[in-house]
Amino acid sequence: MSIFSPIKPAKRARVGIYSIGLKAYWNQFSGLKERLVEYGRFIETRMSEFAEVYNYGLVDEESEGRKAGEWFNEKNVDIIFCHAATYSTSSTVLPVHLICKAPLVVLNLQPTERINYEITTTGEWLAHCCACPVPEISNALNRSGIEFRVINGLLGMNNTPTISLTNETTSERKEAIRAWKQIEEWTRAASVPRTLRHSRFGFLGNTYSGMLDMYSDFTMLQAQTGIHIEVLEMCDLDRLLKEVTPSDVKEKLEEVYKMFKISGESSSDPIAKRPTEEQLALSCKVAAAQEKLVREYNLDALTYYYHGAPGSDYEKLQSGSIVGHSLLTASGIPCSGEGDLKTAVAMKICDILGTGGSFSEIVVVDYEDETILLGHDGPFHIAISDGKPLLRGMGLYHGKQGNGVSVEAKVRTGPVTTLNVTQTEDGKLKLIISEGESTDGPIMRIGNTQTPVKFRLHPDAYMEKWFMEAPTHHCALSIGHNATLFQKVGQLMNIRQVTL
Repeated sequence: MSIFSPIKPAKRARVGIYSIGLKAYWNQFSGLKERLVEYGRFIETRMSEFAEVYNYGLVDEESEGRKAGEWFNEKNVDIIFCHAATYSTSSTVLPVHLICKAPLVVLNLQPTERINYEITTTGEWLAHCCACPVPEISNALNRSGIEFRVINGLLGMNNTPTISLTNETTSERKEAIRAWKQIEEWTRAASVPRTLRHSRFGFLGNTYSGMLDMYSDFTMLQAQTGIHIEVLEMCDLDRLLKEVTPSDVKEKLEEVYKMFKISGESSSDPIAKRPTEEQLALSCKVAAAQEKLVREYNLDALTYYYHGAPGSDYEKLQSGSIVGHSLLTASGIPCSGEGDLKTAVAMKICDILGTGGSFSEIVVVDYEDETILLGHDGPFHIAISDGKPLLRGMGLYHGKQGNGVSVEAKVRTGPVTTLNVTQTEDGKLKLIISEGESTDGPIMRIGNTQTPVKFRLHPDAYMEKWFMEAPTHHCALSIGHNATLFQKVGQLMNIRQVTL
């Protein structure tokens, strides 16, 4: 199995769409109804690239709105897009959303950048007056206590319909590109709550003693994210370790040599050495057991930590876990260390959205480069690595029991975004989002993952703002500038979000 083939792919969002109009128009203006329906089909086709789309069609009176609301409930949609195709009374729209409570986005997408003023007819104008009903709809929704968002811009078609009296080929215009970026982000974001509601998170061992920021109420996490938390024991993993065959170990070892480089001795740190054959064999054996654990318990993510008594079997078992958890993370099963369940959620959100999500914390500040190194001594997301990660043998794990093989790597250079899931004093989750740039700056040779990140603020100013938001001290490091995407996830999940 390739580590870049997800063990369990994310679920696609189920997206509802309907177009609105005024029934009185159809007999007055020949071809208008059919034209508007085709605009709706165009939107459906484009959305289908990144979502599972259910297009009800045209809603042109209040009774049809009721039917549409029931239909969307039957389809179990995660989000609804109301396409304001032409003028429609707000009484047509409101019943849809009184019946179906899925989040709503209104699309004000004009087909043309400019009407042909000299020859435009009333029917032609009505095909382009998408903005006309939006204020009325907004007022009705607001007074009914229904939250909504509006996307304004151009429809972005690649051709002009024969019936049109003006240009409708607008796919390259900035107003269309901007609008479709927002549409894609809303549909991608809607896949997160759907996937989380069907996700099983393993909690193996315990949380690192004394790390108070990471302690969480399992029921609270399930209530606010929809995840199920499966409490696992080290004896579960130990049992599966005993089932690992020599061929399983050989297969994992081949995978390791394919995906990693093996280090020599560190020139700077005496505890960072070339991994021994015994350490590599143990890491591969544990990795095979970890994959068996994921499959047996049908896990979608895992958080883990176990101190282990000195010299015990469980200490030895946990010391071989980093390589296997890195492989699982790259395979769509994010693994967070030190029992940090909230960061496992952050990593899973990043993974669902296809942006990576590597387990990180502040390592050190480089005031010369004005960067902050982010990383950890735990699992790394190989799929977003800058080249092949390096495996180092560690004479000891600092602050922990045991020794073994660790991953030394950094995230590829370019735009990155950190996502932190923290918990506030009222027991509510909060997202803290920060965009920056991963640089090609130097890192230490001590067997830890480290990525130099230049945030938009000076390190001191950034840290002051971040610390005052009371974060969990770990975060997920994702590739790309994803702030608006993560903000939409927070809105859909009713989780407060802050962008620094």
